[in-house]
Amino acid sequence: MLKSLAIVTLIIVLHPFGHLSAQAVTATEPTDEGDLRLTSIAHGTLMFEFAGTVIHVDPWSAADLSVYPQADWVFVTHEHGDHFDPEGIASVSSDETRVVAPAVVGRELEDADVIGNGETRSFDTFEVEAVPMYNVHHERGVGNGYVFTFGRTRVYVAGDTGCTDEMRRMTDIDIAFLPMYAERTMTPEMAAECAMAFRPGILYAYHYRDDDPGIAERMLADTDIEVRVGAPSP
Repeated sequence: MLKSLAIVTLIIVLHPFGHLSAQAVTATEPTDEGDLRLTSIAHGTLMFEFAGTVIHVDPWSAADLSVYPQADWVFVTHEHGDHFDPEGIASVSSDETRVVAPAVVGRELEDADVIGNGETRSFDTFEVEAVPMYNVHHERGVGNGYVFTFGRTRVYVAGDTGCTDEMRRMTDIDIAFLPMYAERTMTPEMAAECAMAFRPGILYAYHYRDDDPGIAERMLADTDIEVRVGAPSP
């Protein structure tokens, strides 16, 4: 399991004239193939930088995305507007950017590379597996969570999901991003209990809106799981 040597930084991004735009949380983690830089931009929006490759996950234009590097790859978890946002995708895309998404999104983006639950794809510098993402608000088999593998480091991005049986059975997850938004995903308590089942080395609370991720942090204080709080919603 990954032993964290990360430096975690809060980045305050300012618009011209000094107005607060977003508070991003970034960290650099060592892998066996070089450093992995993780940025929680806002809400469910993430960015990973590894071996010269830039990956954006669920870029949402409610945050100021103009300050971030353009994506080589964009991954979309599902069709809801705070995750599948064509304006957000355009903000981080160049002519060379490729989008990977479930079929429900692929029907709206004809050039998207469609991937479904249980499928694994290998890219130049990383591998990804699409995993189930569902609860009472999100139909099973429609959206994807993603497990990215960078070298031997495995990063799980859960998407909008409950604590599923598949999540509980996961193994060898070094870093997990779990949503903690009671109205649409999980309460912080549910997320903490689920994390105890599959034991990631590092747990990021993300997509938490008005819920208190500190609850999960306190519940896991006496475990070997390091809890970090990702960027808030814009």
